[in-house]
Amino acid sequence: MKGQRSPSPHWIVLSILGSVWLTGGAAPAVAAWEPTKPIEFIVPAGTGGGADQMARLISGIAEKHKLSPQPLIVVNKSGGAGAEGFLHVKGKKGDAYTIVITLSNLFTTPLHTGVPFNWRDLTPIARMALDQFILWVNAETPYKTAKEYIAVVKERSGGGNRMKMGGTGSAQEDQIITIQLEQALGLKFTYVPFKGGGEVCVNLVGTHVDSTVNNPIECVSHWKAGRVRPLAVFDTAHIPDPDWKGIPTVKEALGVDIHYLMLRGIFGAPNMPKDAVDWYIGLLKKVYDTPEFKKYLSDGALKPAFTTGAEYVKWVEENEQLHKDLMAKGGLLKK
Repeated sequence: MKGQRSPSPHWIVLSILGSVWLTGGAAPAVAAWEPTKPIEFIVPAGTGGGADQMARLISGIAEKHKLSPQPLIVVNKSGGAGAEGFLHVKGKKGDAYTIVITLSNLFTTPLHTGVPFNWRDLTPIARMALDQFILWVNAETPYKTAKEYIAVVKERSGGGNRMKMGGTGSAQEDQIITIQLEQALGLKFTYVPFKGGGEVCVNLVGTHVDSTVNNPIECVSHWKAGRVRPLAVFDTAHIPDPDWKGIPTVKEALGVDIHYLMLRGIFGAPNMPKDAVDWYIGLLKKVYDTPEFKKYLSDGALKPAFTTGAEYVKWVEENEQLHKDLMAKGGLLKK
């Protein structure tokens, strides 16, 4: 109305302050994302192997320490050397409730089979560790050193009675290492693929194969029970943990520099929302820092290697190229 005074600036300020006081001092903050239903944790490999063991450990630690309001349900999808699992996760675009633990079949399976999948289809979350490989034989065999065993492998390479090397899947990391040994030392194995690392070591114990190149964690229980014998580690240095002390490197044992480390990493479904990715990174770092996980790394001779973001992506890119090169030399690429 004409002639009515407008509220003074001081009155406006007091009104705003009063409103702030009545609402508790500030607008309510938006809560960070967290899961409201169970999380599907895919293992693209069989039960009992290194990936399966790590996934179940992560799930168990999260439950024990109440790190997640919802359980992580481990589901094995090993068909097609892990292609079943990867394609399942690829089909969950935008889903915040599906994650997958990856090993080197993240690279080897699509490169060998041509299956329509690439790691870029997924959402990188975190690298948990790097896994080593050991040349194992049955403890009841007479071979005390890698040199003794390889001498017999060479003797039998030319005929129909070749030594059998057990491994996880065709054209997977185990076969890549086997081919590297063959090419470097001029010998030949009969490579026998299995669905998972646990199954591989069981078959070594049962003398269905003559040797394996299992991860330490996949054979450690049989080793401690005196059923298998480690001959050499495929790394540039000895395993530092005291329990594994004394196992020579392949270079020391055989004079050839063959080394290989396998990814133990976590990815999410394609286009996973960023707030969900951040929650999973936080969860996995908490798991990684627990005494149980540290003990698992030490007992299984895994290399601690937690990383996320650009550093994780860079490592994956470099190792994809490394696997292309190794598989090309071994004739394992899809033609």
